[in-house]
Amino acid sequence: MLPAEVTAYFLKHQDLRLRLEFQIVCQCAPFLKGMKASSLIALEEGLCLGIREFFEGTQVRWRIFKGKRGKALVLLYRKEELEEYVNRPGIRRILGRLGYQGMELEEMLDRLAERMDTLGREEKGFPHEIGAFLGYPAGDVDGFIRTGGRRYLAVGYWKVYQDIMCAARTFRSFDEAKVYAVNEFLSGKSLKEILSEGE
Repeated sequence: MLPAEVTAYFLKHQDLRLRLEFQIVCQCAPFLKGMKASSLIALEEGLCLGIREFFEGTQVRWRIFKGKRGKALVLLYRKEELEEYVNRPGIRRILGRLGYQGMELEEMLDRLAERMDTLGREEKGFPHEIGAFLGYPAGDVDGFIRTGGRRYLAVGYWKVYQDIMCAARTFRSFDEAKVYAVNEFLSGKSLKEILSEGE
C-alpha cells in the first residue's frame, strides 16, 4: 500500500502533467506492467488531451468515453491483446448475447461507447459487460451480469463470482505491480519508461 500522504501530494499537485502521470501509474499499473490487455481510468475532461503525449509511439491505444460531472473515462488498451481476449469463446458468448456479435474490436468499442452514453443519459448506470473489455474472467463477468452485481463471493479489482483463490492471487500480483510501478515513478522514471519495461 502507498502512504496516503504520497497519493494526496501527487493528486493535488499543481503540475497537471505530473498529476495525470501519477494517476495513470497508480490506477493502471497492472496494465502498464503488461499484466492486463486494458485498463479504465476516470480523468478530469481537461486532462484527457495529455494521454496522447504519454502513449504516442507505444503499442498503447486509448478510447475516451463521455463521463459525468466534468469527468471522462479513458480506456487504455493494447489492440492485439484485447482482440485476443474478447475473442475467447466464453467472452465472445457473453458479448454476443449483448449485441456485439460479428464485430471487430473497434466496432465493439463503438457499441460500448453508445451503451455507456445511453445508460448514462437514462441514469441506469454502467454497461455490465465492461468487465469483458477490462480482461476480467468470463465467469465473473457473466456472474455480474446475471446478478446485477449482487451475490458475489469476494471483491477486489472486480467482483468475483468464481474461483476466489485464482482471483486472490491475481489481486495480490496487481497490488505488487502497483507498488513496483509507483516506486519506479518516485525514483524518476517516466511513464513511457515504466511502460516499456512492461511491454
